[in-house]
Amino acid sequence: MGEDRAQEPQQLTRLRLDDLLEELQVRIGAVRGTRDRLHSLLEAVLSVGRELELAQVLRRIVETAVALVDAEYGALGVIGRGQLLDEFLPVGISDELRAEIGDLPTGHGLLGELIRNPEPLRLAQLSEHPASSGFPPHHPPMNSFLGVPIRVRDRVFGNLYLTEKRGGGQFDAEDQAVLSTLAVAAGVAIENARLYAEARLRQRWLGASAGGTRQLLCGAPESRVLELMVERARQLTSAELGIVQLVQPTGDLKPVLALGQDAKVHGGVVPRQGTIAGAALDTGALVTTTEVVKDPRVTFRPERWAGIGPVVAVPMSTGDAVRGVLLLGRTVGRPPFGPVETAPLTGFAGQAALALELADRRRDAEQVSLLADRDRIARDLHDLAIQRLFATGMTLQSAQRFVGHPEAVERVQRAVDDLDTTIKIIRSTIFGLREHEAPGTAPGLRVRVVRAVEEATPVLGFTPALRMEGLLETDVPRTVADDVVAVVVEALSNITRHARASRAEVSLAVRKGQLVLTVEDDGVGTQPGADRRSGLRNLAERAERLSGELLVGSGAEGGTRLEWRVPLSGTDAP
Repeated sequence: MGEDRAQEPQQLTRLRLDDLLEELQVRIGAVRGTRDRLHSLLEAVLSVGRELELAQVLRRIVETAVALVDAEYGALGVIGRGQLLDEFLPVGISDELRAEIGDLPTGHGLLGELIRNPEPLRLAQLSEHPASSGFPPHHPPMNSFLGVPIRVRDRVFGNLYLTEKRGGGQFDAEDQAVLSTLAVAAGVAIENARLYAEARLRQRWLGASAGGTRQLLCGAPESRVLELMVERARQLTSAELGIVQLVQPTGDLKPVLALGQDAKVHGGVVPRQGTIAGAALDTGALVTTTEVVKDPRVTFRPERWAGIGPVVAVPMSTGDAVRGVLLLGRTVGRPPFGPVETAPLTGFAGQAALALELADRRRDAEQVSLLADRDRIARDLHDLAIQRLFATGMTLQSAQRFVGHPEAVERVQRAVDDLDTTIKIIRSTIFGLREHEAPGTAPGLRVRVVRAVEEATPVLGFTPALRMEGLLETDVPRTVADDVVAVVVEALSNITRHARASRAEVSLAVRKGQLVLTVEDDGVGTQPGADRRSGLRNLAERAERLSGELLVGSGAEGGTRLEWRVPLSGTDAP
């Protein structure tokens, strides 16, 4: 008996020791589990921070959250306009099942509860929450729920939603703490990704600006440089439409370039008032609209913008001078232009204006060089060619008295007359070359005809050939010159409206006291009754008033040939 009583304390001691050892093992296991979970959380934080592309960061956050709290399904909702979800990235649902479910959530019901109250939310049964609105057809069953907000600085960027704890359990306080910690790291990672995206965007804008300036400095045409810059701006902002409008001396805006959707409807001069471009000029800063057709500032033909929703307009200015406006538009339903993507636009538009300024300076330099060349040619013609021809003529005249044969005398006299005519032609050419030296005076006939042809070129779609000969500056009176320019303008306008031509030639010549203007094209040719058109009738009346005539017929290779001829004898010199 005594021995049994002695063994009882020993057995109790072993039982207590076993309990203590078991409890110690449990606690060691808990510590090990906590350590492993902390290690997993640390790995998750580091993993989320490694990504720099925003889309990859968001996807990695959801996948990491699902793994950390052992959830079946997870999602990240990005809060946008109107406190609704602009993006919803689910994990755990296949693409096929997503297609069967239909549209992704936008932030109503229980998901909107976290938007309205950005605090952690943990539920054992999400269907019992008052804000729960049920699931759409084909949606998998979900019971337990854990949601936490993601903050970027002081603003709520979005929410993490986790559902259906694996094994049928519930999310606990530790899960909530782990997910909240991950949300803090996610906010930092999102901010870093945004800063990285902004830096890359600025770099791409700078590259686009530098590329346009480089092209211009290398001698590329201004129109090509503008086209490249606008196309690059469309790409960087994901815009379907890009327009450049330049300010005219009248204050109106003239589109010089339109690329993208329905670009053709944006041709023609538009007023400053009642347009989104005019609003940008009035404020002197970038302006945006979410729906241009319904914008109260757009009163001038808003139907031109049919199919376009968000629009941004930014003035193109260099210092105090405003050259025009750059407009970019997205189709209806696309997101509006945000401040991050439009921030570099002001500098880019300034670079575009600078490109135009450089083009003007280059044209001025070329013009100065051209005028200098014209001065040199005029001096050489006057000092060398005319003097030599005059001396040759004098020599021939002095030699006439030594020639006895009548036919030889006649030939010498004819040579002297030809030299006289040649001198007159050269003097007329010199007059035309030096015409720029008389500022304030009206330009001569040659210059006026060249300008008329240049102004018709954009409308025609090609550059007409131009040939001029004879004493246009000295033998054609000013009143006749006015008619000549009017005839050239009307003839080219007729080609634009009726001929459907791809080539045209303008020829102006003064021969033997007569001025002959010929305009020929390769279009559809003359139609019956064409000579009765008001335009041709006006040309005929102008010729008859000057005792001349208008002849209209077919060209040598088809098309139409218009010949307007008037005599110059008996008219006063200019």
